[in-house]
Amino acid sequence: MAKNKTKKLLKVSLFIFIAVVLFGKISYNDVQKIMYPQKYSEYVEKYSSEYSVSEVLIYSVIRTESGFDPESVSVADAIGLMQMTEDTFDWLKMKTGEEYVFEDLFTPEISIKYGALFLAVLMNEYETTETALAGYHAGMGNVSSWLGNPEYSEDGKTLKNIPIPDTAHYVYKVTKAMDNYNKIYTEE
Repeated sequence: MAKNKTKKLLKVSLFIFIAVVLFGKISYNDVQKIMYPQKYSEYVEKYSSEYSVSEVLIYSVIRTESGFDPESVSVADAIGLMQMTEDTFDWLKMKTGEEYVFEDLFTPEISIKYGALFLAVLMNEYETTETALAGYHAGMGNVSSWLGNPEYSEDGKTLKNIPIPDTAHYVYKVTKAMDNYNKIYTEE
């Protein structure tokens, strides 16, 4: 999966480079918007509002999880734009009472709806965005366990260390994307 994201990033970078060389009419801000798009904005805006989750957080998770590819499938069999596993999807469906099937997560609106709902649950459960993101990546059970361990949490509410390197890197990537989205779209 990471190999596909790398290839896609290289293709986008090559396209940007060619556009700059040939046309010279693309600004740095335009390049940034290509690298940090706001695709599916109608669904992001709708479910951001419905679940009181930051649009920037949703865009950042989508960018990090799937690179805005609605057909994305991870090595853990998480699918869709927001890369949700079947167990998490089934758990969230119990909350909504809706009767979708797992493959419906390949539909951008459904993926964003359930991803935003999951982020809302996590943001309500944990005190910081970083801890919520660790829960999105590693699961609430793991995060709750870490919060109870003084090696990872001093106060039982926030993580000072994330013991799984992939999860720590994921949290870093999403928070970095959030910083970039905020810079790009608030400096217009």
